[in-house]
Amino acid sequence: MGITQGLLATMVADTAPSDLRGTAYGFFNLVSGLAMLLASALAGLLWDSFGARFTFVAGAGFGTLALLAIVLRAARRPGA
Repeated sequence: MGITQGLLATMVADTAPSDLRGTAYGFFNLVSGLAMLLASALAGLLWDSFGARFTFVAGAGFGTLALLAIVLRAARRPGA
């Protein structure tokens, strides 16, 4: 998180209008917090249901799917 937090904050600042920058930061943190809550609940459910090993394998799978989605999205951009 130490590597990405500064970049994400910069992206919010660069894309939000100056008069709505505080609202943009608030909305970004709300969405990030909800995503973290859902991810933690899912990890806890997987851990209780299937054990630690499955939880870490599922995390690796979700990370791989996210990377694949990013690569495919970048490939579809014009001029890529």
